[in-house]
Amino acid sequence: MYATQALTQLVPLAADELDKNKVTPGVLGFLVFAALAVGVWFLMKSMNRHMGKVDFEEAPDPAAQRGDTDGEPAQASSGAGTKAAGTKAAASGKG
Repeated sequence: MYATQALTQLVPLAADELDKNKVTPGVLGFLVFAALAVGVWFLMKSMNRHMGKVDFEEAPDPAAQRGDTDGEPAQASSGAGTKAAGTKAAASGKG
């Protein structure tokens, strides 16, 4: 007799004993859940400790220091915006 045939004959016997209202995860399920909860707690504690060590100061906005109120964002001094500025001037007829 093959193993699958034996299992198909045993399934109806197990179904009589199995009460679907009383099936629970059991002790193993609780232990796995508790281990995950403790692991997350330790990770959060470690993250809070590391975040407390971070010393961050935001650089001031250069446009706010110059007093620009045009409503346009300040362009980088590295020359990244010179092409866009040149096309804007050419479109308006200047220079």
